[in-house]
Amino acid sequence: MMDFQTTQSKEWIEERYELAMERIKEIADKPELSSPFDAYFQTVSKFILFVNEKDTTVTLEEKQAKNHALYEDILPENYEHSYGNPTFAVKELGEEFGQLLCFLYAEIRTMIHYSYEQEPYFITILAELWIEIYNLFQQACSAKEVRAAIYWYVSDYSDVMSEYRIKSQYTPTKNVAKKILEQEDFSDIRYLYQYGEWIGENEIAAAMYLNSLPKEEIEEMATTFTKGFYDGYQLARLDMKKKKYVNIRYSIGFERIVAEAMKQFRDMGLEAVIYPEGKNTFHKNPNGRVGYLSTEPNRQYSYDHKHDQGIYLDKAMVERKLESLKEALKQCKEEASLFAGPAVMEVFGEEPFTPVNKKEAISLDETQKELNLSYRVKSGDMLNEALKREETSFTIIAYPIKEVGEPYEEIFHEVRKVNTLDKKVYQTVQEKIIDALNEGSFVHVTGKGSNQTDILVKLQELNNKEKETLFENCLADVNIPLGEVFTTPKLNGTKGVLHVSEVYLNDLKYVDLTLTFEDGKISSYTCSNFPTEEENRDYIKTNLLQNRETLPLGEFAIGTNTTAYQMAKKYQILRKLPILIVEKMGPHFAVGDTCYSYQEDHHLYNPDGKEMIAKDNECSILRKSDSSKAYFHCHTDITIPYDEIDKITVITKEGEIPIIANGRFVLEGTELLNRCL
Repeated sequence: MMDFQTTQSKEWIEERYELAMERIKEIADKPELSSPFDAYFQTVSKFILFVNEKDTTVTLEEKQAKNHALYEDILPENYEHSYGNPTFAVKELGEEFGQLLCFLYAEIRTMIHYSYEQEPYFITILAELWIEIYNLFQQACSAKEVRAAIYWYVSDYSDVMSEYRIKSQYTPTKNVAKKILEQEDFSDIRYLYQYGEWIGENEIAAAMYLNSLPKEEIEEMATTFTKGFYDGYQLARLDMKKKKYVNIRYSIGFERIVAEAMKQFRDMGLEAVIYPEGKNTFHKNPNGRVGYLSTEPNRQYSYDHKHDQGIYLDKAMVERKLESLKEALKQCKEEASLFAGPAVMEVFGEEPFTPVNKKEAISLDETQKELNLSYRVKSGDMLNEALKREETSFTIIAYPIKEVGEPYEEIFHEVRKVNTLDKKVYQTVQEKIIDALNEGSFVHVTGKGSNQTDILVKLQELNNKEKETLFENCLADVNIPLGEVFTTPKLNGTKGVLHVSEVYLNDLKYVDLTLTFEDGKISSYTCSNFPTEEENRDYIKTNLLQNRETLPLGEFAIGTNTTAYQMAKKYQILRKLPILIVEKMGPHFAVGDTCYSYQEDHHLYNPDGKEMIAKDNECSILRKSDSSKAYFHCHTDITIPYDEIDKITVITKEGEIPIIANGRFVLEGTELLNRCL
């Protein structure tokens, strides 16, 4: 249980909890409603009671059975008949109530997390909402009344939920994960079931494989991780001694590495903050999962509930949420100022996911989309002010899970090699590429075969070639593995077509993704995922553009990690690799913010001592007058693999300098990169 106190006493919370559970037991025994609502309220009430039963499991088999029972209803094989499925809920409960009660069930399911965290307060307020809505149905309510109950639930508890989330993110509280990492014997994999998260083959296989490794190898992987964070501070010439807390985000099953990383960070003077991904409608991030987490039991379920806030989102609610966030940050002002940044350990290997768009799922209308974007911008500004992001750094690394394929342990070993390539070799090679790029005014990228890419990227201008650079030399300091040079392009003058035959962005698959740019901004877009152009455009707008009309090109980079590319080809896992590795395997283009959001004025230097000056573009520079127009709070990398590249050429005043031709590096001094191709 985290150290979190509400305005109500522990005894009063317990009394409310007991009263709620007694009432829910009555509903589970005999709901006094007509069909079909009797079945819904009885089924979900029984689930609530099951979640809140004391866990008496001891053996591994018992714990596995309990875990499966908690998530059984939303597993793919059962999902067609689950109240968590909006299609089923609307079919069974009607168009008037189906969406509302589907939303409610998804909220109730977050009790699993609070039960394992031993947080009776949050279980109680959910239980009371459940009883309130049941009572409404007893009175033959309207959908408007149910929606109002949900609305005021979100509004009334916005303060306490914001405070809870901010405290969990920026203070080293004792929660279940922290206790596991500090106290558990990882050789006994029963520890995995203490989280209450879905535990599948991926989590078990990762834990067992890491248990098989000697201590020295675990320490080595943790050092790669923590040193990347430390090097980020050195590269940015920041003083880490001013900071006290580092947030570690990881996937369940990797505890041996994370526990060792916690010790190493502590030796640096940083205490680890561990918090779970946002579960409920207050904390859920529709654009990505952030925190400690497991692989999802059903990605379609998560996709179906991506925009659940459409039930209640209006202008007043946005203002209420912003007010709550502001107060929560005020309460945690000192802790936030001591936050050093996130250390992120991603996993990859899941089978690519193409979602089904369901008309019954909750969606945002146009007004709500604008309100949501407004909230993201304003809340982002609040967080930046509190966290002083220009004084923080980060690191990110990725490892495979079992689902990546066989031989798993061999692939894992190869990924470790990719994550620890020789920096000195790549530093020299990448300096050759940067020197050539610094001579140019444009970079011209063209695809080959069926790839239709033909884009001109406008470069910014150098004032002093001896002391300045347009491209950063990425050498696995914060961004692991190494292997790219990147810049912020100038928007005016950047134009053309970016095309990728198949790409996975934020865990979603895109087929024949085509983006057209005019003056550095997306002017048109399409893909081939769905039968109609309308569906394809809506898919891109909702997920890639995040409901905007356009996004700018925030980054252009050339990846040099041909070793990673060779690994991907050897094991046929290219489509399963994370963008963190894929972006190092060819030229990539990021839509959204630059790589330097909120840190544009901080001085950065390449290993050769030259200062990186291409950090702003025509959008980000607006931060000086109106930050709402400067930042988009998204950054999505799109990579073209080497085998789809015809040429990458630097266009200078004197002529052209080829970097890549026919998918191979041809610039003098870079030929060694072709050994793996």
